[in-house]
Amino acid sequence: MEEKFDVIVVGGGLAGITAALVCARAGLETVLFERGEYPGSKNLSGGVLFTPVINQLIPEFWNQAPIERPVTKKLFSFLSRERSLAFEFSSREFAKPPYNNSFTVLRAKFDKWYAEQAEAAGAFIINETVVDDVIRDGERVVGVKARRDEGEMYANLVIIAEGANAFLPLRMGLREPFGPDDMVTSAKEVWSLPAETIEERFNLEPGEGASIDYFGEGACMGLLGAGFVYTNKDTLSVGIGVNVGDVMRRRIPPNNILDWFKSHASIKQLLKGAKLEEFSAHLIPEYGYKKFFDRYGDGYLVVGDAAGFVNTSLYHEGTNYATASGLHAAETAIEAKEKGDFSKDTLKSYEKRLADSFVLQDLKRFREVSSFMHRHPEFLGKYPEEMIALAERYFTVSGEPKEKILKRAVRGFTSKLSLFKMTLDTYRLMLKVLGIHPTWFIFPPKK
Repeated sequence: MEEKFDVIVVGGGLAGITAALVCARAGLETVLFERGEYPGSKNLSGGVLFTPVINQLIPEFWNQAPIERPVTKKLFSFLSRERSLAFEFSSREFAKPPYNNSFTVLRAKFDKWYAEQAEAAGAFIINETVVDDVIRDGERVVGVKARRDEGEMYANLVIIAEGANAFLPLRMGLREPFGPDDMVTSAKEVWSLPAETIEERFNLEPGEGASIDYFGEGACMGLLGAGFVYTNKDTLSVGIGVNVGDVMRRRIPPNNILDWFKSHASIKQLLKGAKLEEFSAHLIPEYGYKKFFDRYGDGYLVVGDAAGFVNTSLYHEGTNYATASGLHAAETAIEAKEKGDFSKDTLKSYEKRLADSFVLQDLKRFREVSSFMHRHPEFLGKYPEEMIALAERYFTVSGEPKEKILKRAVRGFTSKLSLFKMTLDTYRLMLKVLGIHPTWFIFPPKK
């Protein structure tokens, strides 16, 4: 008789590890398959980890986990080819525990440590193993087919946590193949610098960190996307994320876009004297709420990036949705174990947990970000370009009367843009991308 587990988790990212940790703590026999050498060896992200769920599971985890820096400063910068216009926010509150639940991390280090916590709780982790398919008994998923001598392994529940380019949901017939506009490709480099240099260059207190997002022609050559720089202990994470469809239409390799970004004077200054240590690339799901597929069924649940749980608004959040969905999947598994019933009818409580949490509420609110930005590329092109040009004219010192300079600045701005259209577009931007209803400023919401 074949060995049977309570739960098989496919994928050793944040969602999968969270699910394995919580299941193992509850006494469920749990095995996690990771295709890499160890959890984290193939896991990539821009570099900011959002941690409300992790702190719930491992209180004050930052005292033992290999985090890099808490993020106490956020900047948003618009780049033309030769100019820039930036907005900065910093808070001393973010320098106090729990540090706004935002840390820069290197995923290879952090995820390995996080998986060790799951192992200590009793989860069995099998590395360097690819899962090719699920095993079905009629419509029910009862196990997986793995590339190992044992081949087939069985469980009451399979939690699919493969990441953005998950193949199991496609093979199971849960979704259609994604198109180029459904995905973002990201290219990232890690550059080493002394910690003291990083703190001086980014105007940081010792041990604190910054995240900077860059938009505009100077960041991504006019493609739909953004650049980023995140501070680690003694390295910088520098990269770009651009829509795959745009890359294919423009026929510009992501590496070329990253080189363009790094060649901007603003970025060159940050990288002065730094040494390149590593390069990586990965996919990020951008299809969002409107293309969600069934995330539960008889004997299976889908979590994290594999389910498309990424917020592509200015928040750029995905890690917190991964850990939250992993937690809710584990809670559902524990409930099913107690009932002795892993049917679709029992597992549908996973969907309710997601709906009651910030996961689906946030993703529903920001469901039109991608489609809006595709329809309005001027927010990454024409509008920031003209705002930067307006700022340059406004601050020009020429010996002329200020009134003359100001009139010329406004005249140059209005000659290039329709203020009515820009106002209407900005109203829509606040609704679709920022998630703010402009009327809230007139009639403040009660809750």
